[in-house]
Amino acid sequence: MPANADQVLPVVRVGEICSAESSPRWLVEGLWGARSVGVIGGAPKCAKTWLGLDLALSVATGTACLGKYAVPEPGPVLVYLAEDALLVVRERIEGMARHRGLDLGPVEIHVITAPVLRLDRDRDRTRLWETTKRLRPRLLLLDPLVRLHGIDENHAGEVAELLAYFRSLQRQFDLSVLLVHHTRKNAPGGVAAGQGLRGSSDIHAFGDSNLYLRRTREHLVLSSEHRAAPASPPVYLQLVATNAETTHLEVIGELQDGSTKFTMDGKQGSLEQRVLDLLGQGATVTRAKLRESLGIKNERLGEALEALERAGQLCRTPAGWQRRN
Repeated sequence: MPANADQVLPVVRVGEICSAESSPRWLVEGLWGARSVGVIGGAPKCAKTWLGLDLALSVATGTACLGKYAVPEPGPVLVYLAEDALLVVRERIEGMARHRGLDLGPVEIHVITAPVLRLDRDRDRTRLWETTKRLRPRLLLLDPLVRLHGIDENHAGEVAELLAYFRSLQRQFDLSVLLVHHTRKNAPGGVAAGQGLRGSSDIHAFGDSNLYLRRTREHLVLSSEHRAAPASPPVYLQLVATNAETTHLEVIGELQDGSTKFTMDGKQGSLEQRVLDLLGQGATVTRAKLRESLGIKNERLGEALEALERAGQLCRTPAGWQRRN
């Protein structure tokens, strides 16, 4: 039967689709794809909100995320943090901005101040849609997912319908959508971390880019996965709070092939750095003396010494351990 114009689906000839060379591949290089949806997943108190705000500040200002990952095309950011007071949001972002030498005034991060946002309800969906339409952000950060709805996260149909709304925002406004979400207790790390996200498996499958945070005995570890690109090497992070006015997350090391590759500025995880501090220039210290001074178990010390030796930071001599020149 004849079709009206408004009943025909839009199409484009394949050769007319913009190629990858004509548009940025990354919103944040190696961490988040351009125009991607996904989650930051992790257990409670794993710095998920800190990471989300670090990404937001980087996209809004064009400064490197975590001091390492470049932002090819900065732009406005829209955020909603359901569990943090507005003053806390400002203090966190202001501290990170101060650390980067930035004036907070002109930073294009727009914070939604509504006390409640329920995106399983048409009214709030419309409000967020119109706000996004007006501000045209490059990134929408929503933290955490569990506070944004009243659905059953284990019900695949209900979850899929909510995620479809986020996907429609991404496609309509050409932006990235980042959802902060919790993992289950004892969730696996690394490339399998998505299987540990709480709720329906659709949440994991939904992501074009996903980031995962987990704690080891000494470190906070960040890993990634992407639908259309290889994962970046996992890195060790540290929440640097030596100065309360400049608290920020920082990459302190990179894990490759089971070994630690240290950053160029020489910063390492806390235990490794403490070992190096004890081994002053020219000093030779036995393993027993190191263990006594550090007050740690022999197994943990051995792991740190082996990592430092592989990284070329230490050498073992008959008299004990030494720093390499």
